[in-house]
Amino acid sequence: RSLLGMASQVWNADGLSQEDLMLKDQCILLDMNDNIIGYDNKYESHIFCPERPRAKLHRAFSVFLFDESGKLLLQQRAKEKITFPEVWTNTCCSHPLTGCVPPEEDSPEDVANGTVMGVKNAAVRKLKHELGIEASELPLEKFKFLTRMHYWAADVVTHGETAPLGEHEIDYILLIQTPVTLKPNPEEVMDTKYVSYMQLLREMQPESGLLWSPWFRIIALQFLGLWWEDLPKALTTDEFFDPKTIHRFDCSEEHMGGAGGAGPWLNMKGSEFGDQWLGQVAVNKGKAPKVPELKSLLQKDEEGKYRLEADE
Repeated sequence: RSLLGMASQVWNADGLSQEDLMLKDQCILLDMNDNIIGYDNKYESHIFCPERPRAKLHRAFSVFLFDESGKLLLQQRAKEKITFPEVWTNTCCSHPLTGCVPPEEDSPEDVANGTVMGVKNAAVRKLKHELGIEASELPLEKFKFLTRMHYWAADVVTHGETAPLGEHEIDYILLIQTPVTLKPNPEEVMDTKYVSYMQLLREMQPESGLLWSPWFRIIALQFLGLWWEDLPKALTTDEFFDPKTIHRFDCSEEHMGGAGGAGPWLNMKGSEFGDQWLGQVAVNKGKAPKVPELKSLLQKDEEGKYRLEADE
């Protein structure tokens, strides 16, 4: 059973829309140090507002899947995605959930020894859901967990400067090198391609005109080149394994703002009290405070952009 008290079950997205999944899936809420403090659905975890300018910090994972020649598989998120649609990003990025079979929650001990079977189970689940890759092609022992990254970003590129949606995550970074068969889910992924490191650098230049996810941009600029330069070492040794550090980065300026007007914080080595939600968590002795649900205030206009209506 999950800590929510609900019976755990095998996750199934059959017949469910993006909206359905945002309401159904229960994210793992965290304090500043990646300790589990509670759970909430994807909508409530991702709503940026004056009371929670960076939403609720939650756990995530990012998979970087390489083919046998060392090229990285990228995906372009579908236009139907509610957050960060149509952006190019790494192979798969999503959230481990509570209440799943097999379980997707990891303890501090799991992080310290690098096993993190929870996020690996979540990665296999989502690689199947998004890209149609069968679990038989994704041996758990081939995944290499390297480190964690804490970042945030308002989706102002999609929803405008008062965007009520965005990401605030501690992201577990997983590498894997294995041949796979792709059958992309069009509701999740609109395009895929394998790239070399030099090709990626060219395509991330502004003149390419391509949109990139804020989390991938940070990982690509801060870490990826070093790992990719010696991929066998990154995958098979502990040379780059860093379970102790949670690397912290603000998003680039283009993703600041949103409905809560969030600005620089992590790059200034700010504490949890630099974020209203995490400050409340600390005052509440490490438990998620009970706050009003905001999903009912989300409204979508004719252009598909979300805004936060005032509570009457």
